Amino acid sequence: MNVSNNFKKHIAENVYPGRGIVIGRNDKNSWVVIYWIMGRSANSRNRIFKCKNNIVSTEAADPLLVEDPSLIIYNVMRDANYWIIVSNGSHTDTIYNGLMQGKDFHTTLYDEKHEPDAPNYTSRISGGVNRANSEIVLARISKSPLTDKSEHYYYRYGHVPPGYGYCVTTYTGDGDPLPAFRGNPFMLPLKGSVKQIANTYWKGLNADNRVSLMVRSIGEFDLQIINKY
Repeated sequence: MNVSNNFKKHIAENVYPGRGIVIGRNDKNSWVVIYWIMGRSANSRNRIFKCKNNIVSTEAADPLLVEDPSLIIYNVMRDANYWIIVSNGSHTDTIYNGLMQGKDFHTTLYDEKHEPDAPNYTSRISGGVNRANSEIVLARISKSPLTDKSEHYYYRYGHVPPGYGYCVTTYTGDGDPLPAFRGNPFMLPLKGSVKQIANTYWKGLNADNRVSLMVRSIGEFDLQIINKY
């Protein structure tokens, strides 16, 4: 499989993949977590990533311009015992609380639904690295194409080769409404240091719509954040 073609198709030539998660190993065999956000509206674009106490969260770039914080302000990434978790919404904290109570990753999401942002009905995507058994998980909670109910999809990978990661995004491109991502996560390249990976993915994302990106390696805490605003 040519993962470079995946990067070109799904990222570099895609005007609007929306929010995205990539989890895997770089070519030095370190676990890497990537998360980015994009935006078309002024409210969505008015955001930055910040890190405090090893928790990455979204914040308003200009608090005076915030229209509706409910779906745009949330904890992006945090640690829960031997887990590192990441998501595109408030369910970061839902997963964290469940894991701290001894639940399985997928069990923590049973009551979650897709976002109520008609007509897009954005999927809730999430992922995690389990450092105890060296596996990654990804999850996607999307609106059913047939009903108003949510469909839950879970993916578990126990053997991720160095230099590769699995990616899930919220959309497959631009549109009105935005076309939801369907199908399984796809593989992308993870080459170089955290800084190099951050630069590669930031340059790959559409310059007009990209908002913020974070890349973290697991082992020694190494975090790179790039904010447009």
